[in-house]
Amino acid sequence: MVNELVVSRKIKQTEREERIRGGQNVENKVQLPQWDKDWNLQPMNAHGLVDEYLEMVLQFGFTTIFVAAFPLAPLLALLNNIIEIRLDAYKFVTQWRRPMPARATDIGIWYGILEGIGVLAVITNAFVIAITSDYIPRFVYAFRYGPCVDKGYHHEKCLRGYMNSSLSVFDMGVRWNVSEEQSRYCRYRDYRASPWSPVPYDFTLQFWHVLAARLAFIIVFEHLVFGIKSFIAYLIPDMPKSLCDRMRREKYLMQEMISPSSRNPGPCLCPVTPVLCRVLATNGGRDLPIQL
Repeated sequence: MVNELVVSRKIKQTEREERIRGGQNVENKVQLPQWDKDWNLQPMNAHGLVDEYLEMVLQFGFTTIFVAAFPLAPLLALLNNIIEIRLDAYKFVTQWRRPMPARATDIGIWYGILEGIGVLAVITNAFVIAITSDYIPRFVYAFRYGPCVDKGYHHEKCLRGYMNSSLSVFDMGVRWNVSEEQSRYCRYRDYRASPWSPVPYDFTLQFWHVLAARLAFIIVFEHLVFGIKSFIAYLIPDMPKSLCDRMRREKYLMQEMISPSSRNPGPCLCPVTPVLCRVLATNGGRDLPIQL
C-alpha cells in the first residue's frame, strides 16, 4: 500500500518537473479549473479495482488459513486495514483520476473466491489442530491409558505418566558400539514397540488410537463449523423480508399496468423460502393476499 502511494507521488512529481522544463507551467499563471487539475492526476490502471480486491483476498486467505498457526494474524490484519483505508482514500482523492462508475449487483466472482477460501481455511485449521498439537494425544491418553481409566486412581491427575507413554525406546548398543558404562537406550517421541518386543519398533495400539481420534476430530470439527456457518447464514438472509415484499408488490403493480388481466406476481425472490408470502396490493380498494 505504501509502495503504490510513493510510486504515484514520484510519477506525479516527475511529470510536473517535465512541464516546468518545457515551459508548460501554466498553473502559476492562470488558475486552472478543477477538471484540468483532475486530468493531471494519474489515470487508473486498466484492471480497475482488481488489484485492490486481490490485495484484500490475499490478506483474507493468509489470515484465515493460518490463524491456528499464528493467532495474532487477525489483529495485525485489522491494524493494516485501518491504515489501508486512509491511504486508499488519500490515493483515490489526491493521486488518481476519478474512476468511471459502473453498476454492479454484487462483488461478482470474488464472492465465490471468498467462499472457497473459507472452506479451505476450515479444513486446513482442522488438520493443523489435529496433527500438530498435543490436544488429541493427551485426550486419548487421559480417557484410554491414563490413571483416570482405573477407578482406583480417582484422586490422581489424568495426564500423570503421559510423557513416559509418548516416548519410545531405541537400542543403541549394537549400532553405535556403546560401552557397558554408558546407557544403551535413548528415548524418542513416537508410539512404537520396544526393542525387546516380538516385533521391534512396530506401531503400537496407542498409535492407531491417536490416529483414529485425529481423523474423527477433523470430521467433527469441520462439520460443526460448517453447520454453525449455515445456521447463521439462514438467520441473516441476503435480502430482508420487507424488501422482498416491496419488490413483489412493485412487480405486481407493473403487471397490472401492462395487462390488467394478469394478477400473478411470480415467484418470491427472497433468499429464504417462506411458507406464506403475503403482499398487500391495493386494486380498487381490495386487499389481495398472494399465496405461493
